[in-house]
Amino acid sequence: MSWKIDPAHSLIEFSVKHMMIATVRGRFTQFDGTVNVDPDDLLRSGVEGYVDVASITTNEPNRDAHLRSADFFDVENHPRMAFRSTKIERTGEDTYRVTGDLTIRGVTRPITFEVTDSGRNKDPWGNLRWGLTATAALNRKDFGLTWNVALEAGGWLVGEQVKISVELELVHA
Repeated sequence: MSWKIDPAHSLIEFSVKHMMIATVRGRFTQFDGTVNVDPDDLLRSGVEGYVDVASITTNEPNRDAHLRSADFFDVENHPRMAFRSTKIERTGEDTYRVTGDLTIRGVTRPITFEVTDSGRNKDPWGNLRWGLTATAALNRKDFGLTWNVALEAGGWLVGEQVKISVELELVHA
């Protein structure tokens, strides 16, 4: 069964520490992807997704421009992030662990998402829909996102750990 992300009912968000004392949140507004499920063998299933990095928003235009620059995502040379699963495991009745390769700024590293299945339902027009929630964390430096400024009192302006939260509504293709 093939499922396509419905971007109007999905979101990809992230959070990172700022000055070691506050959390800045942002999201990407342009993305797409598919989930292909083999109902007979979960191991033959797969997830593939892409993010238009220029669609980043933190509700602060100057910060967003800096994040798009070569200091961070370098969208001119690396306009898309990509994820492709390599392993799917059932961890509970409605939970899964999805491991795959995440590519940011031309650097590919493994990442594991903890996924919760929120269920399936038909919309008023007869389309079968499926909800999934996924979370993960990564060290931004592992992907070449190394820009930072030392703080006078110690520590750094931008935290290294980035938390990712994904809410997906999929439509059966």
